[in-house]
Amino acid sequence: MSDREPRPGATGDLAAGPVCPVPLAHDERIVLGHGGGGRLTGDLIARVFRPLLGNPYLDAGEDAAVLPTGALGDAGELAFTTDTHVVKPLVFPGGDIGRLAVCGTVNDLAVMGAEPLWLSAGFLLEEGLAMAELARIVASMRDAAAEAGVEIVAGDTKVVERGAVDRMAITTAGVGRILPGRAARAARIRPGDAILLSGYLGDHGIAVLAARGELAFRTAIASDAAPLGDLVAAMAATGADLHALRDPTRGGLAASLAELADQSGTALIAREAALPIRDEVASACEMLGFDPLHVANEGKLVACVPDADAERVLAAMRAHPRGRDACRIGRVEADPAGRVLLETTIGGTRIVDVPAGELLPRIC
Repeated sequence: MSDREPRPGATGDLAAGPVCPVPLAHDERIVLGHGGGGRLTGDLIARVFRPLLGNPYLDAGEDAAVLPTGALGDAGELAFTTDTHVVKPLVFPGGDIGRLAVCGTVNDLAVMGAEPLWLSAGFLLEEGLAMAELARIVASMRDAAAEAGVEIVAGDTKVVERGAVDRMAITTAGVGRILPGRAARAARIRPGDAILLSGYLGDHGIAVLAARGELAFRTAIASDAAPLGDLVAAMAATGADLHALRDPTRGGLAASLAELADQSGTALIAREAALPIRDEVASACEMLGFDPLHVANEGKLVACVPDADAERVLAAMRAHPRGRDACRIGRVEADPAGRVLLETTIGGTRIVDVPAGELLPRIC
């Protein structure tokens, strides 16, 4: 087969056959795994984007850039982020691409300790998309923005010919104001910190997977897509020092913990017995051969806080609807630096690595 011919299943259609997330050669052409938030995504950033676009703000590698506002006559800082959202199907239990777009962007601001303020939205639409379907998605974005306390203040629309995009993609950018005492950064993580998680893992990924109707299981699991700004505000209101926050989306909790360990130069130790995973999610992952730590979430956050602050932060999280299932899942140690370890239920310890590519395409 010529390298210009499409691979069977290259669109991510499970009915067309399985797609290998880690092809043997992936350094000359873009493959699906480059968008999965795992090792291939990191390789792409290191190979192309950082050498060509690198600057101190981008190189920090956080979920949003922290920008000084001194030139504007303000001593504070702004957080700025952008994201492109694709999902198949467009509508799934618990959400849709519009809600996903809003929540994904405001959460990237919130985990930087920022109060989300404004969003922009760019729509890439396929010719033939039903007007009613577009209106439903835009209405969902309106409702999610109201829930998050932000306004969508700018936008753009492009329409492409049939087949050039799978019905719809949405790009959102967001601006937020970093409030005093909320400088959440990976570099602030210290040995002795407690690792907290706001709730159950894997709900979003499994809900989207089941909604495709191409797998031999049914589930009542709904996506957890939700804005997290109010939850972060409740955590900060305790007066605790929130060292670092992340929302474990693409690549799941494993990718987020790996980023935090790498950027802080510490070891993050999680306890398998403490990880909150619903029985339905665990069963689906076991059947499909997935690690729940690699499955996407869209309404959860992981936090590293001083151990002395952990219990009051947990209490504040559990008092909030988005954190009622919050728990302590581990701790931070000095060594092995840059590693994530999992203490297993059988008494052993294993290294947790980021997924190489993408479990299945079009999750978020």
